Amino acid sequence: MTKWDYDGPILEIDKLSISFFTRLREIPAVMDFSVVVQPGEAVGLVGESGCGKSTVALGVMQDLGVNGRVVGGSIKFKGRDLGAMSQEELRDIRGSEIAMIYQEPMASLNPAMKIGKQLMEVPMIHEGTPEKEAYQRALEVVTDVKLPDPKRILNSYPHQLSGGQQQRIVIAMALMSKPSLLILDEPTTALDVTVEAAVVDLVKDLGKKYGTSMLFISHNLGLVLETCDRICVMYSGEAVETGSIEDVFDKMQHPYTQALFRSIPLPGADKNARPLKAIPGNFPLPHERPPGCNFGPRCDYFVDGLCNKDQAIKMQDIPGNDRHRSRCLRINEIDWAAPMALEDTKTKGAIGDVVLKMDNLKKYYEVAANALFGGSGATKVVKANETLSFEARESETLAIVGESGCGKSTFAKVLMGLETATEGKILLDNHEIQDTPIEKRDTKTVADVQMVFQNPFDTLNPSMTVGRQIIRALEIFKVGKNEAERRERMLSLLDLVKLPREFADRMPRQLSGGQKQRVGIARAFAGDARIVVADEPVSALDVSVQAAVTDLLMEIQREHKTTLLFISHDLSIVRYLSDRVMVMYLGHVVELGTTEQVFSPPYHPYTEALLSAVPIADTSVEKEHIVLEGDIPSAMNPPPGCPFQTRCRWKSKVPGGLCEKEVPPVRQMADGHQVKCHLSDEEFNNMTPVIKIAAE
Repeated sequence: MTKWDYDGPILEIDKLSISFFTRLREIPAVMDFSVVVQPGEAVGLVGESGCGKSTVALGVMQDLGVNGRVVGGSIKFKGRDLGAMSQEELRDIRGSEIAMIYQEPMASLNPAMKIGKQLMEVPMIHEGTPEKEAYQRALEVVTDVKLPDPKRILNSYPHQLSGGQQQRIVIAMALMSKPSLLILDEPTTALDVTVEAAVVDLVKDLGKKYGTSMLFISHNLGLVLETCDRICVMYSGEAVETGSIEDVFDKMQHPYTQALFRSIPLPGADKNARPLKAIPGNFPLPHERPPGCNFGPRCDYFVDGLCNKDQAIKMQDIPGNDRHRSRCLRINEIDWAAPMALEDTKTKGAIGDVVLKMDNLKKYYEVAANALFGGSGATKVVKANETLSFEARESETLAIVGESGCGKSTFAKVLMGLETATEGKILLDNHEIQDTPIEKRDTKTVADVQMVFQNPFDTLNPSMTVGRQIIRALEIFKVGKNEAERRERMLSLLDLVKLPREFADRMPRQLSGGQKQRVGIARAFAGDARIVVADEPVSALDVSVQAAVTDLLMEIQREHKTTLLFISHDLSIVRYLSDRVMVMYLGHVVELGTTEQVFSPPYHPYTEALLSAVPIADTSVEKEHIVLEGDIPSAMNPPPGCPFQTRCRWKSKVPGGLCEKEVPPVRQMADGHQVKCHLSDEEFNNMTPVIKIAAE
């Protein structure tokens, strides 16, 4: 049978169970899991970390390592049982018929080998294709994945490409042999939102062009809505709901799916009037699953004696719907259409006086022009921050958004004193701090400006208990007269971040990601910080945990009147929690205004593209489709004129090539709303909303 003449389902997973065996016990990772992928169909697999999504993918690849085993059910590819195949048969299928794209592109690329050679290997090894023909095929696929100057790319090494380009090469490699099934495991997590939009677009187009079926693993429901035909929601090793995108998004029939949607900031959520609802409790560990329903202890509809009866709960069909199934005993008793009971509405903290003022801040780095090759000689200047001016007030949340390399983190380092400014001023309560490095700042200034980092795993000392780490911060900030006072303060900080007091004696490895992030927040507030810089504080966390951590930051802000500088590329969360938004591109502030002003026209052309790129998990939302061409220019070699002109779709509307010659002036739009752009007032007035919510 050739790879094209099969017309049944491409992938049939039936009642699959996978366990990992340790010296102590068998750990069931996936139980009773079934999913079918038809030819040309894209199925999304969603759920929190640890729910078994990647284990299913590795099961399909028959790559479960030494300890993993399929202990029940079957995985059939084009009608053939993968579990019954020899290693040789599997080798023939992997890479040619079934290809997998991983989360981290560099894990799939050989750093010592040119891109062209890596791509050519695929057809040469799997199909015995001659070298010349393999080169032509590589050239064609690199052109397909919309990479500029394909010949130069084939002659490059992986480190010479950006993250987005590397991911496209990995996609190209997966498509080299035109596989029937493509498994994508969180393929865009490490990418910027605009690059993600382009990659997702690309995957959809190529799926249609090559007729490839896809299993798309993600925790981002918006992304699944935009890429898939069907969806399978997983919780703690089991599929809990499967169906078409429309059925599951609009007529969900499982409490976990419902809880997941209630914890993500869809349009209309508001941190004061309509707060998100975090899922209570924690995800069960594989060897500590509850009896009966795995989701029972966290479910709003739990019934004692029914949901926790020690019996397996089976998937059941939902009447009248095409292949829509759910694993819940109370489907028919729950009123799925009932509106969500409103969480306690919060009163918005009054925004006070200016606490922080930046005035024409510049941060330049000098690097050797040939630093990469260890030489000396001419130096180049990297303009990481260019004339940054803004104010932040007491109790205010100012969001700073933009792609990697736009200068968000550089400005945070200067504010923290980890770097000093090249020019301009930073005023904290009218005192200049831009030239004082952190080791020369007084204790109060250090305690006043604190940071919560993106990755909670990297910021805690693995060999020190949680309580000791918070007490250490209290000692540095000179809080408390003695050890007893500091211990009491540490316990009240654990209360503040809603962690049980007994966590004081735990080690970081005993905490989940969300719990570690809470410890990071407790430590930041140890010295009653006035300003907290939160650098992507929830991007490494699961959706359901994001809601709880975001809510916690808001609550502490209300209580302590903290000024929050929230650095993020997730515009859904920004819209939900910020009072004002600053959009950065290549070191410049291109737009600044209230959240309302920035999220509605007129926009800076870059803001418009950012809004279009954000995946929104709501079938009633219509978006204008704008995909940015090209990559972000290098800060070492920025384009002349407007920093955004190389990717701007409005450039042709500005006469005389002005965009390529002059940096635009800052334009004052409405009250406090400013945009750095050459477009005329008329063009701005004609802009239409990017995100439209369809009327009910």
